This record gives sequence, C-alpha cells and structure tokens, in this order.
Amino acid sequence: MDAEAKRRRRGLVIVYTGDGKGKTTAAMGLALRAAGNRLPVRVIQFIKGDWKSGERTLLESGAVPGLEIATAGRGFTVAHLRNPRIAMDEHRRAFEAGWAAAEEAVTSQRYRLVVLDEILGAVRAGLLGEAQLCELIRRKPAPVHLVLTGRGGLELARLVALADMVSEVVPHKHHYRDQGIPAQRGIEF
Repeated sequence: MDAEAKRRRRGLVIVYTGDGKGKTTAAMGLALRAAGNRLPVRVIQFIKGDWKSGERTLLESGAVPGLEIATAGRGFTVAHLRNPRIAMDEHRRAFEAGWAAAEEAVTSQRYRLVVLDEILGAVRAGLLGEAQLCELIRRKPAPVHLVLTGRGGLELARLVALADMVSEVVPHKHHYRDQGIPAQRGIEF
C-alpha cells in the first residue's frame, strides 16, 4: 500500500438500515471480524431490551476476547411490538444511560469499533435527535469505526451525508411475512 492510501485510512461511519432482516446480523459479523483482527470492540444494543439472542448470550459469556456487549433498552418502542407494562419513562431512562455509555465508548478511544445497534430506532422513537447523533459522529476520533443500525436511516439526510457507507436491507421475500414461519432460534435470535 502506498503512503497516500495509508494517509487516507481512517475510522469509518457505517449505516445498516432498511425494512429487511439482517441489519444487526451484518453489524455483528463486522464486530466479529474486527475482534478476530484484534481490534477492541464495544457493541451497545438499544431498543431490544431483555430479548434473548444467540449473539448476546455468546458475547456476554466472554467467548470472544476483545468484544464487549451491553444492553441499553427496555424493549421495543414501536406500538405493535411494545410491552405495554413498560412506561415510556423507563425506556427514556434506559436510553439515556445507554447513550452516555455510547458517547464514552466512541470518544474514549478504548475501542476501534463501536456498534450502536438499533440506535436509529431510538431516533424514530424520539429518544434521540438526529442532530445529537450527528454531533457524536463529528466528535468521533479518527481511528474509531462506528456502525449504526436500525430502520429509517435513509430518512435522516444529515446522517447519510456524514456516513462513509450506507447499506439498505430490502425485504423481497421473508419466511414469516410470506409463509407464516415464525422466528427461529439461531436465525432471528
């Protein structure tokens, strides 16, 4: 690699968005790749709450050295998925604690890759403004890669302008929607 190419190398801002399944899966794959290359990684999952997933179980066990995961939500906030027993104030408090952890993870330079999973859902839920998210991106130290996931990312013009890569996951066919096959362990969670 020539000197000019090395000079241009820096931490990227990557957005996985869209209505299809696979945004978190893509981000987790990237987190594993980074950890496999001995880059320290921090994953903070917003919105998903106590929902058990295979990736969270594995990463919380410490099975992947250098890869940390934390939950920063009380569950889904969209009306049809939301647990009505959890007040929006609880969601807001959980989000605020998670956002503080996210700011620290991004700016501390302890991590080379930070994944803010479902952070775009927090924007859609009104827990975070697009301007706040963009400000964190601007404060991101140059060597840090930042991955943001969730629906509605293409609607956030300032975010798209700041990002280095935006990938949209589009559903063309889905086993649940099209065939009534429910979510399965190891595939959806």
